[in-house]
Amino acid sequence: MKWPSRLWPPGKRMAGTDSSAGPTKIVLKKMGDKMKLSTLALALMVGVAAGPNAMAESSGTLQKIKDTHEIVLGYREDAMPFSYISGYEKPIGYSLDICREIVGKLKTKLGMSDLKVSYQPVTASNRIPLLVNGSIDIECGSTTNTKDRQKTVAFLYTTYVTGTKILVRVDSGIKDLGGLKGKKIAVTAGTNNIKAVQKVNEEKHLNFNLVYGDNHALNFLQLENKRVDGFSTDAILLSVLRAGAKRPKGFTLVGPFLSVEPYALMVRKNDPAFKNFADSVLDDIFKNGDFTKIYDKWFLQPVPPKNLTLDIPMPEEMKQLMLHPSDTGS
Repeated sequence: MKWPSRLWPPGKRMAGTDSSAGPTKIVLKKMGDKMKLSTLALALMVGVAAGPNAMAESSGTLQKIKDTHEIVLGYREDAMPFSYISGYEKPIGYSLDICREIVGKLKTKLGMSDLKVSYQPVTASNRIPLLVNGSIDIECGSTTNTKDRQKTVAFLYTTYVTGTKILVRVDSGIKDLGGLKGKKIAVTAGTNNIKAVQKVNEEKHLNFNLVYGDNHALNFLQLENKRVDGFSTDAILLSVLRAGAKRPKGFTLVGPFLSVEPYALMVRKNDPAFKNFADSVLDDIFKNGDFTKIYDKWFLQPVPPKNLTLDIPMPEEMKQLMLHPSDTGS
């Protein structure tokens, strides 16, 4: 017999389930089988009668947090200034500050001032699986909201807008995309930028040799050490890596934007109660000025560990999205 997995929190298993057969197979004991089936069926009928929103709230992220007295934030270790490690006790960054605004309001909503906040490092490759399986509750990184990803996860309102570009060494003499023809281009496994690079590669017949790295820091190191000729990811991340290099002026961005990348926090799909709550928090901080303060802190003021000032004013697109929030994606 199959039982809807949505009736219990993500990552949890109902008592009496058969782990070898997955979380949806009920194992019935010899005595009282019919009574147990009737009880379970009645529970399902009550849930359905209460409506889809009630079902979602009683079985989704909010209930998981109530049951465990904990919320787990996923973070990137190398996506400065969005989410990174900087020698502090906790990970820091722009996206994490936004996530903590949500957590603060969640404590009030649930009446849980002592709610435990835990942090789980994620990578570009495993961030979606860890969210889906319940290991994390919000992904607070630098993830692009795409139609393809929306098939598996949900996104909150957009909180940053950037685009795919390519960074090269100045001493390479490369001035534009044409100069990269036949060259080695580093990309980070699991990122949306790969599609953008592949698309321009095919359209302009550039014959790129793509080199896949596990993270942005490794790819930048490969560029620095001349193992690759270019490194492609979001322009903001490339600008940050360049700013933190020993010789920032030794690197430059070439070519046009290869894609538009709206960043958003990820949450689980088919959980409207949690998404609606989190979106309402974002809408509030868009309007009351707190979001602008967070933006200025990370993009216009010195940030640790080297007290670099990125000096990147808020994009006009983001200002418009504060007035008219969207989770449409690209």
